[in-house]
Amino acid sequence: MGLAAEHAADDKTRVRPAATVILLRQGASGPEVLMGMRGAGAAFMPSKFVFPGGAVDSEDARVPLARLPAPECCRRLDLADPGAHALAAAAIRELWEETGLPLGVPGDWDAPEGWRDFAARGLLPDAAGLRFIFRAITPPGRPRRFDARFFLADAARISGDPEDFSRACDELSHLHWLPLAEARRLDLPFITEVVLAEVAALASGADDAAGVPFFDNSGPVPTFRRLT
Repeated sequence: MGLAAEHAADDKTRVRPAATVILLRQGASGPEVLMGMRGAGAAFMPSKFVFPGGAVDSEDARVPLARLPAPECCRRLDLADPGAHALAAAAIRELWEETGLPLGVPGDWDAPEGWRDFAARGLLPDAAGLRFIFRAITPPGRPRRFDARFFLADAARISGDPEDFSRACDELSHLHWLPLAEARRLDLPFITEVVLAEVAALASGADDAAGVPFFDNSGPVPTFRRLT
């Protein structure tokens, strides 16, 4: 998570926009996802296995994207909303920070502080491989609350070796690729369990014609609907 997001406000319970990336690849025994474990002292989901992700930084809205996601993804994400551009950028930044794996294409640019290590690799952030598959707002009463968009991405989109985590920060430990069935047996937050079920369905060939699942805890009554 970038410094701007970490120190954005004193009120840590306000709902903040966030982005998460589920990297998917075909392993020897079937589809695999990349996960890591949050530290025991973390304020949000301590000691849980999660996907790379975090809050949007103010810098993310100013980051040029080499390419946008597919048109259907853009429509559901509503990239006409300036904040949605920042979500796509934040997804790429968080993946880079927490795993050291870049979603990018060759290009030079004048990067803001939180993106300089990414740009130093001679890459522009590329959102073409991001597929918006889930949205969830953290319920009230939690120490941190996020309006999180979950993106699925093919590991083949990574620029470099998908096994090389040497540039990762220390926010996630035990980074490794897991078969879907094995991942679902870990100590997971509830929402991660639900998202993994969605990923498993998509990996088995199910389409998303019914829309993107949305767990909405923004009001007094939790609701579930689909973004079509």
